[in-house]
Amino acid sequence: MRLSLSLFVLLAVGLVAFAEPVPHILHERRSRIPSGWTALRRHERLATLPLRFGLKQSNLDKLDEFLHDIAHPESANYGKHWTAGEVASTFAPARESLDAVRGWLVTSGVPEDRVRTSSSKNWVEVIASVEEAERLLNTEYHVYGHDSGKQHIGCSSYHLPSDVSPHVDIVTPSIHFDTVVGKRDSVHPTGKHGASPNIHHIHASPSKHMATDVSTAASALDICSTEITPACIKALYGINYSPQSPTKNSFGIVEYTPQSYLQADLDLFAKNVSGITALVGKSPNLVSVDGGFAQTEATGFEYNGESSLDLQYAMSIVGVSQAITLYQVGDMIEGASFNNFLDALDGSYCKFEGGDDPFQDVHYPDTILSGYRGGPDCGTAVLSNVISTSYSYNEADLGPDYTARQCAEYAKLGLMGVTVLFSSGDSGVAGRSGFCLSSDGFSLSDGTMFDPAFPSTCPYVTSVGATQIKSGGTVNDSEVACEVTIQSGGGFSNYFATPDYQQGITSGYLKQNKPVGVATSRYNATGTSRGYPDISANGAGYLIVADGQLALVSGTSASAPVVAAMITLINDARITAGKKPVGFINPSLYSSAFASAYNDIVQGSNPGCGTIGFNATTGWDPVTGLGTPNFPKLMDAFMSLP
Repeated sequence: MRLSLSLFVLLAVGLVAFAEPVPHILHERRSRIPSGWTALRRHERLATLPLRFGLKQSNLDKLDEFLHDIAHPESANYGKHWTAGEVASTFAPARESLDAVRGWLVTSGVPEDRVRTSSSKNWVEVIASVEEAERLLNTEYHVYGHDSGKQHIGCSSYHLPSDVSPHVDIVTPSIHFDTVVGKRDSVHPTGKHGASPNIHHIHASPSKHMATDVSTAASALDICSTEITPACIKALYGINYSPQSPTKNSFGIVEYTPQSYLQADLDLFAKNVSGITALVGKSPNLVSVDGGFAQTEATGFEYNGESSLDLQYAMSIVGVSQAITLYQVGDMIEGASFNNFLDALDGSYCKFEGGDDPFQDVHYPDTILSGYRGGPDCGTAVLSNVISTSYSYNEADLGPDYTARQCAEYAKLGLMGVTVLFSSGDSGVAGRSGFCLSSDGFSLSDGTMFDPAFPSTCPYVTSVGATQIKSGGTVNDSEVACEVTIQSGGGFSNYFATPDYQQGITSGYLKQNKPVGVATSRYNATGTSRGYPDISANGAGYLIVADGQLALVSGTSASAPVVAAMITLINDARITAGKKPVGFINPSLYSSAFASAYNDIVQGSNPGCGTIGFNATTGWDPVTGLGTPNFPKLMDAFMSLP
């Protein structure tokens, strides 16, 4: 635009301010409403919205470099983990990003006193009317209703000025739909939407239906092909280690209310299944996050199954002396999301790119009469060296920017020396509830494309798949991919690129092992995306006690805490030797120095979406990952590192 000299003078003295409008460009778009939701109506134009702009952080493009420096076994800085302060300062947004968003809002007519900035400068907030928000974002807001009765405010797309868009990660509320874990309107823990446990109930019954009397379960190994006990796990993977420095080590299990444990179940399991009677009366150290507590008002497998499985096997493997931290997240009314838990671990995340998404993440205090009345927990929970979570989402149910934001937080935990493990899912190449992707990328009951799981697709977590002993086999036989009751979740991300530690590995698998009879258009066959799982453990037919009843359960919910317990024991040995915990383990797991540390799984597949899925094969595969741990060799490999 050409301006006269006189106009330049006027601008210089502040008498006239005139500029050509900056064009808006599309920032995010959702082409379809997720299954289960219906657009009810346009939102009232005078209603208010908590409009929030999450600023992009600095140095996220260097995450891989930073992690490689402290986590790759050949790095001179291996094990030199960062402090929380170093993490926060490294990823703080640039000042120009804050100025760009604030300046645009003010020049667009929003009074300056209504534009708020978070204390960490990561978040710009405006309480705006719907009419005002629609004008700012070139969008239309609607009220959506879910089959469960929940309502949600959002839009199908929104736009930002072309000079503002590069500074913003996400805007909320917008295209992201509800992802609250453990909805209070659902009795069963495996609902179609949101995250839920990767556990499947075979049956709960008196012991006469089991293959052996519980009095012999603690030592019997001849039942392991049908009923897994702690003794089976220890025999399968060669676990024979007792903690030497338990007070210097830490191990965390994450549960989301209303899932909860009963002390009586832990005691019955210790007496009759694990045989570790010293565990009778021993409880995990509960850390309450946003009102989480060991609730006993709702009991039964639906409420106690997941926690029973996680705690009974984790406690049995690490032994009596090693304390376990139970991060119990959310109250009975609102529940919680993964981000509520992450907030409690790292105060900087509460403000990271705007902190929680108010329409993705539960906010406290809970305004329901009987809900948690306190504020949100932010940076209040102490980090454990190892954290295991047995819940997951369908990757497609969350937007790419939302998952990227959360994935970056797992990377930050890795930088601080935390090993983060997630179960890979129980539906093979399909998503939760057996959903598969439509051609436009949405999880549907009639979809046909493979539907990967998140957070397993995040390259900064360790994803754990499931195996099983062959029918009639023994603990000395090679296991196969889990295909009874559940199918080991695995595949390739549609959001995240191949991390450095998987370079050549995932692409090599696809060159040699394309699914038989499956068009490459039904999954990400590029060879350039993150593959999962990373490792596996047995996940078939675990004997647990839930609400006073014996039950057999299967799922990657079983595999994840078992692998996490093994990493905890390895950390103990390293700490005893004066070394640091292993932290982010994926670069080590995939390195040549660790090649002999696994029991390779070469049989089985992970069916889903009307196909046989992927095949297990020599080396890494998207069914069982690198295989199951050979604990003594895995211990030796990690002990050889600085």
